[in-house]
Amino acid sequence: MTSTDALPSRLLGVVDRIPASLGLLAGPDQGRVSLPVRLAWSGPTEFDVTDPRQRLTLYRTLMDCGQRDDIVRYVNATLLRHDWPRIRRLTARRVIALWEHRLPELAV
Repeated sequence: MTSTDALPSRLLGVVDRIPASLGLLAGPDQGRVSLPVRLAWSGPTEFDVTDPRQRLTLYRTLMDCGQRDDIVRYVNATLLRHDWPRIRRLTARRVIALWEHRLPELAV
């Protein structure tokens, strides 16, 4: 790759990873979630979903690194809606726009 070659967009494939509806999100609303190393390769691997700070880290990790099946498995729709205002402030605007386009219920 030369210095004039464009790097691939960080957003490449993001839309394909977003579930088609909030109703598909089957994540827990309490307890602990242990992520596999392929998702949590740096930092914590276990998260208490009843702790808002840990849950925010979990959901942002999944939005950034997770595949659709991971998001469906670990994210809870009710908790995501509750946390969305904080997630919106802490996540890239272009990523938020893609999520809100796909899941308009999240849009504020």
